[in-house]
Amino acid sequence: MVNEKSQDYQSLPIPTYDEAVSSRPSSSQSHPRAEESDHDAERRGLLGSPPEGARRSSRWASDGYQAPTVESARTSIDSDLFLPSSRSGSARESDEGLRQEMTQMDVLDPPADGSDGQSRIRNEFSKRITSLTKSLSSFHLSFQVRVPSFSFIRSRLPTYTPGMAILWRLFGLFVLIFVGYLFVSMIAPPRGGGSIGRIFEPELVRQYVQSNMNEDSIRTYLEHLTSFDHVAGTSGDFALAQYVEGHFTTSRLDDVEMAEYEVYLNWPTKSGRRVAIVDPPELAWEAEIDEEPNKDPGQSRQQTLVFHGHSRAGNVTGPLLYANYGAREDFQKLKEMGIDVAGAVVLVRYFGSQGDRALKVKAAELAGAVGCIIYSDPNEDGFVKGDTWPDGRWMPKNGVQRGAVSLMSWVVGDVLTPGWASTKDAKRISTDDNPGLVNIPSIPLSWRDAQKLLQALKKHGKKVPKEWIGGVPEVEWWSGDKSSPTVNLKNEQEEDKKKPIWNVLGKITGLEQRDKSIIVGNHRDAWCVGGADPGSGTAILLEVVRIFGDMVALGWRPLRTIRFASWDGEEYNLIGSTEWVEDNVDYLRRNAFAYLNVDTGVSGSDFRAAASPLFHRALLRVLDRTVDPISNKTLRSIWEKSNSRLAGLGAGSDYVAFQDIAGTSSMDIHFSGPGFPYHSCFDNFQWMTKFGDPTFGYHKTMAQVWALLILELADRPVLPFDFVAYASAIQGYVADLEKYAESQAALPAKSTMKERANRKKLDMAALKTAADHFSKNAATFQELQFDWDEKSARTGAVENSVQAIKRMSHNSRMANFDTHLLDLEEGGGVPGREQFKHIIFAPQAWSGYDEAYFPAVRDALDNITAASDSGAVTAAMEAAQKQADKCAKILQKAAHKLLH
Repeated sequence: MVNEKSQDYQSLPIPTYDEAVSSRPSSSQSHPRAEESDHDAERRGLLGSPPEGARRSSRWASDGYQAPTVESARTSIDSDLFLPSSRSGSARESDEGLRQEMTQMDVLDPPADGSDGQSRIRNEFSKRITSLTKSLSSFHLSFQVRVPSFSFIRSRLPTYTPGMAILWRLFGLFVLIFVGYLFVSMIAPPRGGGSIGRIFEPELVRQYVQSNMNEDSIRTYLEHLTSFDHVAGTSGDFALAQYVEGHFTTSRLDDVEMAEYEVYLNWPTKSGRRVAIVDPPELAWEAEIDEEPNKDPGQSRQQTLVFHGHSRAGNVTGPLLYANYGAREDFQKLKEMGIDVAGAVVLVRYFGSQGDRALKVKAAELAGAVGCIIYSDPNEDGFVKGDTWPDGRWMPKNGVQRGAVSLMSWVVGDVLTPGWASTKDAKRISTDDNPGLVNIPSIPLSWRDAQKLLQALKKHGKKVPKEWIGGVPEVEWWSGDKSSPTVNLKNEQEEDKKKPIWNVLGKITGLEQRDKSIIVGNHRDAWCVGGADPGSGTAILLEVVRIFGDMVALGWRPLRTIRFASWDGEEYNLIGSTEWVEDNVDYLRRNAFAYLNVDTGVSGSDFRAAASPLFHRALLRVLDRTVDPISNKTLRSIWEKSNSRLAGLGAGSDYVAFQDIAGTSSMDIHFSGPGFPYHSCFDNFQWMTKFGDPTFGYHKTMAQVWALLILELADRPVLPFDFVAYASAIQGYVADLEKYAESQAALPAKSTMKERANRKKLDMAALKTAADHFSKNAATFQELQFDWDEKSARTGAVENSVQAIKRMSHNSRMANFDTHLLDLEEGGGVPGREQFKHIIFAPQAWSGYDEAYFPAVRDALDNITAASDSGAVTAAMEAAQKQADKCAKILQKAAHKLLH
């Protein structure tokens, strides 16, 4: 038994007054406790490392996996906290009444029910209390604070007796409640959300995002993404969907889900494809069609077979003809040369004057051909450009460009459900006479195979014009005619009208307006393994999600919700994104603020952006703080030195449904290069590590640009939309349309005076007036934002509930502008292409990848040149005038709503 009396104790020092009243004894002040260190690190914002467990392994579990097969400028707006009412002398002074009104206008979200909102508020409140407490405890006063005794007051208070205990307790409780109320009212944000009391300094968030992007992580993601092929709807595609879903989950995204749609897809069969010269016998030959097996050690699964997505099945035979790029003008040239296309199998080359492969096939069909073969010519995509794989970046001799031949500029998404979502029980139209499908079979070939066909045309037909001569060696370039060798084209395939595809979705719920969303997307499916297209973009998306997940782990949330999406079926006519938009179109028109798309994220070092002009200011701000990894110059300086501009949005990727159907302002960004083995199995991980981006520095920079753009739109109190830039752009679009109308209405030199006198011109007066009206309103609207900056500086960034609601109303007016440019009347949209609702943006009808400003007017003007008589010409001009006047009316109304 221990003798307690025998223990020696060292005498303790008598504490000073400061030590006695401090939060901890002096013996422990130099050694903060663990939990205090954690809070201290949190107070310092996001400058430290993310907590352990925030990162996740990119390793993919492959147990039970079956190999896929296709056979089966001004100051920061962070402090913009006050916007004056657009109408002076407003009578709306009540916070609650104004809030109710704005809720009805969909500016504010309705109050959240349930424990989720309450727990979020408690969490934010506790963090504010903890942060304030620790901050206060860190102050050490250099003087003594003497607390008065108030003895003169105590002497006058009644003497305490047991019977007064309840009264004293009630009085004490009242004092506590009153003090607590004052305390909360000082530190809590206004009811509208505001930016008061946010514990994460926005600039530190941006610094964290930029400094923590990791090129090695992106490289690891890409190596896995390209380890097997993943054509839409295959087992490889589903495996990657599960991989992305797991990554979203471990990155702490909210409501992670796999949204399934059932759509029309096709796949080739090994023995179902044939291109062969069958007559005369001495020229008999059969194409190899498929690429040689890839010996890439990192690609362990088989390659996809060569085919065209959404091609028409068939087995046809006919004389061979060569028709340059397959544009309508090329078939007109053959007609002028006396070459009859009817019943022929036509050989055309990729790229050139008709960039859309589907429209090449459609032009051949309309000219009377029974089949179409498209090959990759080295002039545009091979050794003429430079060294080919494996010695260079260009397409090798046996490389084949796969791709879809659905008519993307006419019908977008699932061709069996045009205009509505392809859910399980949705109504479906037939594949026969389908407006989104061609009606003759087609197949892609390498120039290795095309060389034999071109050589067989020698002495048949006529020698082609100089501009028709391609880069295939050892060829005399002839057109062919009815006497040409006979070619058999067979395309027998598997088809499924209700094949599942899988979009993977997750979000970070916003603090201020949880229903208002910034949507971020990239497609996942590829024609083979997809090194650049789309693997580089997918790998970057995964890294961006990881970084934002790390910030969520630290307690950060944006003002508005960020939705991340991995789309499926993009290569088949932009199916996955379009079906999701059509499934959620009403929500998007009310609540989507912006869509940011990355497809082929990196294939070189030249930064490119296509977008609604609204993004001009935000993009420049981001480019100004990101640096080219090789030149070490800012991307903005490079952008401006090269006189780069925001390009228009055509029909090249998943932004189409958002911009043109939902009216969500959209942007597409990427680093491009001279070229790469597009849509072939040579677009792989090894190509990227040798030629595309060996250090993955441009992948890292693209991740920074993308993430910073997300923060610009999701976390700035005021959306950084540039309406002056938009108005200026529209003035230019109107001027271009007027020139186009004059060129289409021009008469031949041999026209009679009567014909010239009767020819009507497009009256642009109403459209010009609407554009001028928008310019004036845009300038006035933008002045409100500048005034906001000045007043926030004078008020010290203090925002009450009324000001917060006005700010959010201002944001909603900005976000709704593109939606107000939709033609939503009964039967509205571009005539004959009614899915496309935006009056300014849509793909050109006969140039799917290119943008067309005021597409409905341009389509009508195009019909003038195709008119066969004066009556048809007059009808086409009247249709163009009707559409121009309609566009003017919608633009005028949208400009008015910006201020009223």
